[in-house]
Amino acid sequence: MTSRTDTDHRLSAWRFITTFGIVSLLADVVYEGARSITGPLLASLGAGGLVVGIVTGVGEAAALGLRLLSGPLTDRTQRFWAWSISGYTLTIVSVPLLGLAGALWVAAALVIAERVGKAVRSPAKDTLLSHATSVTGRGRGFAVHEALDQIGAVTGPLVVAAILAGTGNDYGPALGVLAIPGVLALSLLLWLRRRAPTPADYETEPVLLPSVTVTTRAAATVSLPRAFWTYAVFTGVTMTGFATFGVLSFHMVHRGVISAAWVPVIYAAAMGADAVSALVSGWAYDRFGSVTLAALPILAALIPFLAFTTTPAVVLVGAMVWGASVGIQESTLRAVVADLIPPRRRATAYGIYAAVLGGATAIGGALTGFLYDVSVPALVIVTAAIQLTALAVAAVVLLQRRAREPARDEAAPH
Repeated sequence: MTSRTDTDHRLSAWRFITTFGIVSLLADVVYEGARSITGPLLASLGAGGLVVGIVTGVGEAAALGLRLLSGPLTDRTQRFWAWSISGYTLTIVSVPLLGLAGALWVAAALVIAERVGKAVRSPAKDTLLSHATSVTGRGRGFAVHEALDQIGAVTGPLVVAAILAGTGNDYGPALGVLAIPGVLALSLLLWLRRRAPTPADYETEPVLLPSVTVTTRAAATVSLPRAFWTYAVFTGVTMTGFATFGVLSFHMVHRGVISAAWVPVIYAAAMGADAVSALVSGWAYDRFGSVTLAALPILAALIPFLAFTTTPAVVLVGAMVWGASVGIQESTLRAVVADLIPPRRRATAYGIYAAVLGGATAIGGALTGFLYDVSVPALVIVTAAIQLTALAVAAVVLLQRRAREPARDEAAPH
């Protein structure tokens, strides 16, 4: 059955989501391609390990922490397209210029600028997508977008690797060619804005929690619901016990399980698992509701059991489980935020949520890295204990939403 909003718009909700997904795919080719060689590039300009760690750490902190500012500002101005376009433009311009950087400080500034671009656009982009997913089903809509996004995350590093191999590790051409998908992404984004200038019109159904009628100016002062904060705690607990791929890849090479040359290939395979997991978990969320959140801490607890062994096949399985976990994080977890928060406060909520996610991820990376140096069995035990706690918090989230959440088999679009 066709939604009324689909007939009112030149673009259907699904076409809006898939087109935005292609924008993200092309943008991921650009910035994931650059991120795959950031360390070696900075090293070629004279950076040591400490400088590389500081620059990339500051960049990731900016990408997530600055959303605490960009989210509320997006809600206050209600200029979602302007924030999205500005953020993508900053990323698309920074990456090709990075290939021309002749000084370490210039390259460092451009690495951070690229991450700032992500902070600028993400709350607005997620809010725009959340409107269309109200028609398609939150889980499925965000899942399809994430699957398309991850195609770019796989393609970008492979393109850069191929060009480096053909040019004798010349970073200029490898990064310069990324301007092509960047221009395509920005052009498609501008086209999408012309075809669907007010995506909020897609959202005709009320969110699951009671909304508050407020003016644009007052929107920035309305409190977020308790269920959102409980959900943020669940995410934070889960991610403090989540091993980063950096720790996984360090183990692979340090223990001689897999050669360094194969690490990017394994990462690309993990991104493929990410895409598949996003689609499966998104469908499950629309069909079964919040109970699907339990899959994330269960998968996160399995990662150390598998990835930190010394058997290559088992380590590979662990990397795939890691990728599947990331797929849930990048799709279904974002969908839940849209179901919890009314449109007027959604960009603010996405900004806060990203900051919680980023801070917990940083803690998780440091904790698992420290525990790895101390004892792998200790890492396994501590991670399992953290994820067991996360399951308990997930039960609270489920109980809070059960009374408000309609039966998914009846409410989900068919």
